[in-house]
Amino acid sequence: MITIKSITKSFGSLQVLKGIDLQINKGEVVSIVGPSGAGKTTLLQIIGTLDRPDGGEVVVDGVDVGTLSSKKLSDFRNLHLGFIFQFHQLLPEFTAQERANELLTFLGLTDRANHKPAELSGGEKQRVAVARALVNEPAVVLADEPSGSLDSKNKAELHQLFFDLRDKFGQTFVIVTHDEELAKLTDRTIHLRDGMVERDLTAEQLAEPTPKEAEEAL
Repeated sequence: MITIKSITKSFGSLQVLKGIDLQINKGEVVSIVGPSGAGKTTLLQIIGTLDRPDGGEVVVDGVDVGTLSSKKLSDFRNLHLGFIFQFHQLLPEFTAQERANELLTFLGLTDRANHKPAELSGGEKQRVAVARALVNEPAVVLADEPSGSLDSKNKAELHQLFFDLRDKFGQTFVIVTHDEELAKLTDRTIHLRDGMVERDLTAEQLAEPTPKEAEEAL
């Protein structure tokens, strides 16, 4: 679904990404974690075609996005990608009626369909943002700190929602997060540090005790 080869990116003299190689499979829910400045959001923006790398190759849903013109890139983004941001970025003049009753029903928002953002709670706003990301039935959903502005209850509900959506609609999710609980839930956790992949672990590997933990358990 997503193949990333030797991606580099600099801003002035600062090299943010230093040769990233990744393969993300269809239907996976993948988290990208790491300290501030590791390059997480930059990588997500490059995967989402919101920014171009200085070097390397990004293939999304079988398309080498680096070969597309700006117009074709915009069309590709609209057809294949959905975006969820930390602060939902809803337009104040629109109601929650995006695609359809199926999404609103699935997300528990049927009775809020005619409400504008100012009339919604934080959790409801984020669920509307999720509905917006899914409106064009994208192959890939990209989320940048999607639960960062939510309380514990809404955060847990949103995290479960990602997996329910994957199971129902089959999308691939790539989520940048600082939330350790969310990272533990995802199929894979990719750790970035200093612009490079430090670790790429499945949920099973992540659950295994470290050598130190295993030693202390003896």
